[in-house]
Amino acid sequence: MQYGHFDDAAREYVITTPRTPLPWINYLGNRDFFRLVSNTSGGYAFYKDAKLLRITRYRYNNVPFDSNGIYFYVKDGNTVWNPGWQPTRTELDSYECRHGLGYTVITGQKDGICAKQETFVPLNDTCEIDRVTLTNNSGAAKSWNSASGTRPTTGKTSSATGPPARSRSRVRPSIIRPNTGSGGTTTRYFQ
Repeated sequence: MQYGHFDDAAREYVITTPRTPLPWINYLGNRDFFRLVSNTSGGYAFYKDAKLLRITRYRYNNVPFDSNGIYFYVKDGNTVWNPGWQPTRTELDSYECRHGLGYTVITGQKDGICAKQETFVPLNDTCEIDRVTLTNNSGAAKSWNSASGTRPTTGKTSSATGPPARSRSRVRPSIIRPNTGSGGTTTRYFQ
């Protein structure tokens, strides 16, 4: 089975299904702040030291779950879904992940709503920026709700899913108001 291909013109690797055998990771970062993001928006962020200064939870070799990350949820009627398929695993009408140099773009579509999640780490700041754009392509008026979520944990933990030793990060989610089309989160580390 083919899971994707190289787009030489855009200098990206394009993943065409969320059901890869293992999470396909893109490494984003600068001198101090790093984010590993999978093709389903899983992964984790850390400040300088991946063991001691983790900001979001992640269990290494968490195969096949890839269940921790920064996720955006779209609720359209009674259906809740994610542009990257995880963690809801709701069947999408279309899916694409583009891992580029310094950014990842995940696009999912369900019932005429297209959600595009762009993730990157600025070169001169200790933060990650996620931007989500929602577009109604259904041709009918729709009312939806969206929210974002993550499980922060900063510091060395006794296990990858254990309680944090200390908390020095701030995740600022924004709720995307119905039909406005845009919103996102900023994850920042404060010393």
